[in-house]
Order: sequence, then C-alpha cells, then structure tokens
Amino acid sequence: MSISRALLVFTSLAMIAGSPTLLADPDPGNGNGNGKDKGSAHGNKGGQGNQGQGGGKKGAGAHYNGPQIDIGGVRVILGDNRDYWRGGSSLPPGIQKNLARGKPLPPGIAKKLDGRLLGRLPHYDGYEWQQAGTDLILVTIATGIIYEVLNDVLN
Repeated sequence: MSISRALLVFTSLAMIAGSPTLLADPDPGNGNGNGKDKGSAHGNKGGQGNQGQGGGKKGAGAHYNGPQIDIGGVRVILGDNRDYWRGGSSLPPGIQKNLARGKPLPPGIAKKLDGRLLGRLPHYDGYEWQQAGTDLILVTIATGIIYEVLNDVLN
C-alpha cells in the first residue's frame, strides 16, 4: 500500500513540476507577451510601415504566422509601375479605422489590382493584394482577414 501511495505522490509531483514546461512558449518571438516589440518582423525597415495601425503590437493571433512583407520593396515596385494602378480617393474615417491588421476586410470597399501590377508584387500563397482607397492591403484569401495595410501608398 505504501509503494502505491509513493508512486501516486511521485507522479503528482512530476505532473506539477512539468506543467510550466508544457505551458512555455516554444517560439519566444511570436509576440505572446515576451515584452519585445518586433515591428521589423514584417519588413518595416527605415521607419516605413503602417503607423497608426498598431505598429508592433501582437495579440490578434494567427495573422502573425504569415509571410514577412518587405514594405520598402513593395513601395519601390509601386513607384516603378505607376502606369498599372490608379490612385483612389481616401476612405471615410469610419471605414479607414476598420482597415487594420487582424480585422476582417469590410465588404465592398476593396478593388482588385491590375494583373500586370499583381505579377510584379511579391506573391504569398493564401494571400491577395487589393486596393482600398489609397491603401494597399494584403488579405488572407480564405478568411478575408487583413494581414497587412500599407497606408496611403496609392495616391
């Protein structure tokens, strides 16, 4: 009887001691409360990116597991191919506020881009570039969740 109790106590202690290991974050850079701001994880180099959109905040979840975007490179491509896109008018402030990473794309505001421009922009499986007013957005095709917003690059 005492051997089974000792085994039970040992097993319980092993489970309690092992639980912090099971709860530990295997990827410390994924933004689950590690206190580090990795705003450059999406290619935000030289201070470029989506200021006003939460810049390096992690917390919405799955969209941070996607591709790393070279925003500076995308801006160069847009500048070199101005004939393939037309600047839109700015969106109303209420709709503009809803264009944020991790939020669903509001229905009916995004337009498809010219195929010639799409052929030059970086392609990411499962994602699609679209235009919303003067913003270029990268949207998850399956869910319609906004992955990246490049504010005012299409003006």
